[in-house]
Amino acid sequence: MLSCENQVYVVHVNNVGGFCPTVTDVFKAFKQTAWGGQSCFNLNGNDFSCSALNGCPSVGAIEGWSSVCDKPLFQITGNYTSASLTVSSNGGNSSSSILYGFMFEDINHSGDGGIHAQLLRSNGFQGNAPSLVGYAAAGGAAIARDAKAPLNAAITSSLRVDVGSSTGQVGFINEGYNGVPVNADTYKTSFYIRGTYTGPVTIELVGNSTGTVYGGATVNVESVADSFKQFSTTFESTQSSEDVNVWRLTFDASLAANSSLWFALPQLFPSTYKGRENGLRKDIAEFLSEINPRGRTPSLRWKWNETIGPVELRPGRQGDWTYGNSDALGLMEYLQWAEDMNMTPVLGVWSGFSLDETTITGAALAPYIQDTLNELEFLLGDISTPYGKLRADLGHPEPYTVRHIEIGNEDGVFTTSCASYPERFMAYHNAISEAYPSLQIIASTGDKNCLPNPLPNNVWVDIHHYLSPIGFLQLFDEFDNFPRANGSGVFIGEYACTQVDGSNVDKSTMQGAVGEAAYMIGIERNSDVIKMAAYAPLLEHFGMAQWKPNLVGFDSRAGSLTGSVSYYVQKMFANARGDTVLPVKSDVILGPLYWVATSSVSSYQVKLANYGEKAQNITLTLPDEGHLESAAKLETISGPPAQVNLPFNVTLTPVASVVESVGQNVWNFIVPAYGVAVLVVNRGIQLEA
Repeated sequence: MLSCENQVYVVHVNNVGGFCPTVTDVFKAFKQTAWGGQSCFNLNGNDFSCSALNGCPSVGAIEGWSSVCDKPLFQITGNYTSASLTVSSNGGNSSSSILYGFMFEDINHSGDGGIHAQLLRSNGFQGNAPSLVGYAAAGGAAIARDAKAPLNAAITSSLRVDVGSSTGQVGFINEGYNGVPVNADTYKTSFYIRGTYTGPVTIELVGNSTGTVYGGATVNVESVADSFKQFSTTFESTQSSEDVNVWRLTFDASLAANSSLWFALPQLFPSTYKGRENGLRKDIAEFLSEINPRGRTPSLRWKWNETIGPVELRPGRQGDWTYGNSDALGLMEYLQWAEDMNMTPVLGVWSGFSLDETTITGAALAPYIQDTLNELEFLLGDISTPYGKLRADLGHPEPYTVRHIEIGNEDGVFTTSCASYPERFMAYHNAISEAYPSLQIIASTGDKNCLPNPLPNNVWVDIHHYLSPIGFLQLFDEFDNFPRANGSGVFIGEYACTQVDGSNVDKSTMQGAVGEAAYMIGIERNSDVIKMAAYAPLLEHFGMAQWKPNLVGFDSRAGSLTGSVSYYVQKMFANARGDTVLPVKSDVILGPLYWVATSSVSSYQVKLANYGEKAQNITLTLPDEGHLESAAKLETISGPPAQVNLPFNVTLTPVASVVESVGQNVWNFIVPAYGVAVLVVNRGIQLEA
């Protein structure tokens, strides 16, 4: 409980414009609002002060303005620079074990050209507008995409190389996604070839500006005119110092003079995460695994059965973010990713609504619901079932561990999807719960106007927030009074700070990350009902993004992998998990300092966010157990509000230190201005769980 009597608070009125009230209007309203004998004074610019004689302030009395203001109107903070926090060992609530995780969808070339390790672009000519983007001729040859020479029914185009009268080595290059990452590594490459040719084919990784060959191999090929044949090889590469490198395939022009050769589905893989076939880029996956995630939701809104099996049999599709998807990163690869990082996957299924607002309801939904049941049988069925046998035939005899399924995606965004969602949701819900009663079903919106009334028991809702830092502060207590009955739960499937002071940001700022941290503290305080939360989007290929900001960025240059400020805050929080949220007594109001305390068998964890221009001196008292270690581990991250991390210039990272106790179970430490801190105190004697 807070002790608010006889304290002074600062009210900051945001410049929201439009139909919103003026600063003077807000000042007058606060003076007239009964906060147990408050008075307001010192109106200066956008700020004024108030004192409350009895009880804590509440914004509820003047929330009516929210209907005409599309931005947060004001924020209330305490006027203090020190705080005493006393953690109780009694009371509190449980905390979800899968609270922190990832939300992944193929946006910003985060799949193809991102975490999927295949490095060549347009290698299957997939999507609605296949082209030669990424390709160029080598030697004196000419190249063209040829739809008359498909590899098969899935890969419907190949690359034709016309030799003509050229001499020497000819062929083509692929520059990948604005360059091919060339590191000191082992590479595996493959290609299909058709046409009359017997002789050597050379594969090389080449610096674009110098022509330096960093690695390569030669394959002896015998190909024929009427069918494709696949060849593959591995080779070692040295580290490239160049920003742009390419993959080059050449052959002897004299052995194919005045003719053409066709090439299909060229592939290039470096070493992959966990050594998986058709796997993930090792550097990106390892960087993400440092967050130690437990929850994750892949975007699986495609034809699942066209994303399994051999890559050459996957037709791909036009993605939702302007470019074609190869679907080489498919259903089984997503779930392998989850298994390798010990994450809990959330299966998202299409529920009858498309982005062009086409809506399917009634009996027309039946085949799509059946397709979902087929997918679930593939994932969960034993090998005696048709789809369970298919899964085993594809190399995964044991059922996957899938416990959560979300019906649709963001069905509260469009009026048409909202109106039809109750019917569509219930049709899917009834079919899924009848066939798989143990699955946790999640609705794709938390908007009550878009949900069935009543909502069935044991259904969670998915809520998304893209806000300003102030917007997140105002939602700090969003779930304090959320219903805890009938198996209710919340999945915060997407959230990020996307604007500061009314302007969009393209990178995570320190100020934005502190706003997110304060919201995350509110999430953790309510993590008995908030089951999972995921920052979004996850990844960005620099120079190829459709959405900003993103958690992690990269490009083809060595060392370009860049964690945003938000990445490091996520890492700090996720690596200091507790299983019980504990009550905290304080001598100050929440704001500008926000906090939460948790405990586990091995330690206490205290997380704090300071959304203020002054450092906060903290005195923390933990329960007297008689065996807490005196040396606490403190991590802090802070900086100027607008500061960001840039490629090759990462300036904001956590700073680790050790804080010794100053008394029996008492620690003093500082949370810097615009800073986030995590303090962990280990138990010298571990308690039984």
